[in-house]
Amino acid sequence: MEINRSNINEIIQNLNLFPEKDYGQNFLIDSRVANRIVDSLEIEKDDQILEIGPGLGSLTHFLLLSRANVDVVDIDSRMTLFLNRVYSDYSNLKIVNNDIRNIDVSQYSKIIGNLPYNITTELVTYLITNATSCHRYVLMCQAEAFSRFFDISGKNYGPISVLIHLLGDSRKLFTVKPGSFYPSPKCNSVVFQIELNNAIKRKECLLTYKLCKQLFLNRRKTILNNLTSYLKNRNLAQKICFDLSIKFDRRPEQISPQEYFDLYHVLSANGNIK
Repeated sequence: MEINRSNINEIIQNLNLFPEKDYGQNFLIDSRVANRIVDSLEIEKDDQILEIGPGLGSLTHFLLLSRANVDVVDIDSRMTLFLNRVYSDYSNLKIVNNDIRNIDVSQYSKIIGNLPYNITTELVTYLITNATSCHRYVLMCQAEAFSRFFDISGKNYGPISVLIHLLGDSRKLFTVKPGSFYPSPKCNSVVFQIELNNAIKRKECLLTYKLCKQLFLNRRKTILNNLTSYLKNRNLAQKICFDLSIKFDRRPEQISPQEYFDLYHVLSANGNIK
């Protein structure tokens, strides 16, 4: 069923499917936008697709047109009951009522979804660290959250930004205005793509991410002080920074993803990774 502006009121009122604030639900009601999002995933017939938070099925409708195998996971049982009724005849669709964070996501080749604002960073982190077979994500989040994944300097830069940049390429695809949703959020949303490079050594990137989480614990401290706390050895921290040409007074958000990767390798080679 195509979800759009002409049928949204009838669906939610007749079936009592009003959006739940606790789940951060804003239903996408612009079918052109939904189609464009799904097209960005570039689905192939052998893909195993995961959709997160399908809601009323705005994206699901277009995903099923591809004839690929599609699993949709929604924490709201009202949504999964609705989707089971609407798509009962589709053998290539599996509908799961659960929290995505409880789901094994390792088998999916492509992942798509409109992420709830309150757990956007947590969800992206969970997916990137656990969806080991996925090589393309097309996700939508509120614009305010977008910079947490793609900034490589400044206050929004953090461990997940480092991990995404090390694993592959990421880019903003387009902006979605509030009027494309019901109810309308108070800000724009951003559709973005993460394309992972399968040739990258994933384990090393994940260990670099783990190191970054330690070095970002005190963002206001210099990298030298954070590294000293991590190593419990100031002289060694100074030597490593000097060898990597990292100035002692730089802060965690001023260190590039590649520099963190180099830092991990130096620490690893000397048996200093915890």
